[in-house]
Amino acid sequence: MTPLLASTRSDLAAARAGLAAPVVLVPTMGALHDGHAALLRRARELAGPAGSVVASIFVNPLQFGPGEDFDRYPRTLDGDLKTCAAAGVVLVFAPGHGDVYPRAPLVTVDPGPAGQLLEGEFRPGFFGGVLTVVLKLFQLVRPQIAVFGEKDAQQLALIRQMAADLDLGVRIESVPTVRDTDGLATSSRNAYLSAAERTRARAIPAALAAGRDAAGDGPGSVLAAARRVLDLGASDGQPLTVDYLSLVHPDTFVPVSGEHAGPAVLAIAARVGRTRLIDNVQLAFGGAD
Repeated sequence: MTPLLASTRSDLAAARAGLAAPVVLVPTMGALHDGHAALLRRARELAGPAGSVVASIFVNPLQFGPGEDFDRYPRTLDGDLKTCAAAGVVLVFAPGHGDVYPRAPLVTVDPGPAGQLLEGEFRPGFFGGVLTVVLKLFQLVRPQIAVFGEKDAQQLALIRQMAADLDLGVRIESVPTVRDTDGLATSSRNAYLSAAERTRARAIPAALAAGRDAAGDGPGSVLAAARRVLDLGASDGQPLTVDYLSLVHPDTFVPVSGEHAGPAVLAIAARVGRTRLIDNVQLAFGGAD
């Protein structure tokens, strides 16, 4: 089934009026890959045979800082529509900038303390931009459910917090990280990598796997094991540039202590050439948190 394409607010409003509930939204920036396809399939499951899946495709300028890749971010609408059709999406909202931001927004969403850490520290303003556009999409599409990927763990946690704190009435569902056969988490930015850079980037999932395997020995061992893998890459003369490697609480994203018990997230952000990649793995330590 070919999804209906809405490119303006009025198109969306007209199409939304005819959608059967539950309406399940998958917000994306396009350049859809296997990770997005998994989100769309999960949305189709959540919608059930009678409900409706909506995908949004919008490269959001508010979440790009100076010198980041807004202009070169891949835009592949024709291919994206085919991916949406294969997953049973009934409506694609692919607006222009003016339909999302009719004027420069003077009021945006404050991501709170957790939004100042990790990605928030290295990309100031990023989470304010993400939460603002997600809130606008929720208001425009009016879904009952929205689906996000666990690869963006900090973003997912902040969206859950926003939905709860602002009483948005949208249930937030998540899908585990999808990985390519070489272990690299699927990402639209992987298209930027040369063959040699992709080989170097494999150190990211390898470091996370080493940390996960060391979880039985406690938080300190997790970080040490992950760092050893990254140090091996440095000894080869072509290291990754690591922005952070942190073991954090999954709600606050504050680093956990060496005595931490309960869930945690081992998160990494690193640059390979000009391409910045993020990834994470979820862990659990013995005892009660």
